[in-house]
Amino acid sequence: MISNALHELDRQHFVHPVSSWQGHEARGVRILKSAKGATVTDSDGRELLDGFAGLWCVNAGYGHENVVEAAAEQMRRLPYATGYFDLGSEAPIRLAAELAERSPGDLNHVFFTLGGSDAVDSTIRFVRYYWHSKGQPNKDQYISVEQGYHGSTSAGAGLTALPAFHDGFGVPFNWQHKIPSHYLYRNPVGQDAATVIAASVAALKAKVEAIGQDRVAAFYVEPIQGSSGVLVPPKGWIKAMRDTCRELDILFVADEVITGFGRTGPMFACEEEGIVPDMMTTAKGLTSGYAPMGAVFLSDHVYETIAEGAGPKAVGHGFTYSAHPVSAAVALEVLKLYEGGLFENGRKMGERLQAGLAGLSDHPLVGDVRGRGMLAAIEMVTDKEKKTPVPAELQAATRLFDRAWEKGLIIRSFPHGVLGFAPPLCCTADEIDAIVDRTKQVLDLTLEDPEIRAVLRG
Repeated sequence: MISNALHELDRQHFVHPVSSWQGHEARGVRILKSAKGATVTDSDGRELLDGFAGLWCVNAGYGHENVVEAAAEQMRRLPYATGYFDLGSEAPIRLAAELAERSPGDLNHVFFTLGGSDAVDSTIRFVRYYWHSKGQPNKDQYISVEQGYHGSTSAGAGLTALPAFHDGFGVPFNWQHKIPSHYLYRNPVGQDAATVIAASVAALKAKVEAIGQDRVAAFYVEPIQGSSGVLVPPKGWIKAMRDTCRELDILFVADEVITGFGRTGPMFACEEEGIVPDMMTTAKGLTSGYAPMGAVFLSDHVYETIAEGAGPKAVGHGFTYSAHPVSAAVALEVLKLYEGGLFENGRKMGERLQAGLAGLSDHPLVGDVRGRGMLAAIEMVTDKEKKTPVPAELQAATRLFDRAWEKGLIIRSFPHGVLGFAPPLCCTADEIDAIVDRTKQVLDLTLEDPEIRAVLRG
């Protein structure tokens, strides 16, 4: 009775993010009731392995009582404190210092947000302020990468390069530009790393020349493109793009909202190639999803340029819940968990995940297996040689998700037939093996679909 009532209340009142509103009304909601470790339980009592860590975010896993207690204690003592008017509180001050100590290079200054989208939006404003402070207000054009994702605020959605976030919204704006993705599996220049890197560098330089070097303000990139299907660049790609931005006098903004906090192995994915962005955005794993929070890391030269440009004036950007003390207390406790063994476990389990999924490469429907650490994807095809995507009528985004759910597994199912994986770092070897085994079951069942059998080659 209670469950039925909730389903009806959901239909009548709850507008779900990134969903077909009509489609959701027809399908109804799946209600999650509880969770522990890497397992979630729905309102019908079904237990499922969370192979996607919520929404790429519950890196530490569910049910850590020390995190709950840290939040409760902070709520009892000081549930809210603004950062406006030169006020502050202990938890966000300590968190900023802890993060700066662990960040790449001179990313020593931290501006807190509510999540990843407004972290990206904040960088858009900081970039503008930076160039105004340097006396170059004409630098107002931004470049990002096709198939990238940089949030869904009005400005960030334009840097995002996925149709669902553009259609009907009037974005991107005319100051937002794109270069082709490195997408190795389907790159028109082939899959040779050096060739792909050279093509991307050439594309960025050509785009800057077309816009005018005196106009381009910043380049945005994810170390691994997440929401387009976990697109992993060849080794050396991100360093080459960072070097090119420095050469062209363009700010380099690394979006680590998905890749940060152990998702690919190290604390931040930028560390893997030793690069230091001018700015870096994080969220998700910052609090392991236990409370909303994001952060913008600013390098010394960006911070100092903005500070000097503003002088005695306030830098007019902030949010009511910036540096929320409860979220900060949660993040501090989660950081202890990471460094107390979860990062190390994540590295080991990431190797196991990558090896296990690679073992599915011979499946008739598997065209590509890719990933790094606890971040991976399988791209399905009906013709391995021609790399033919699964038929649109399969409605992969819902059908494959539903099929995995039936097998006790939560994954990300992309519309073009890509299965995405981002398990919690706390997973055991048995849980990783179960994720791989249940994925194979999904592939085997899909192989029997009439729409697949009709077009399958080989």
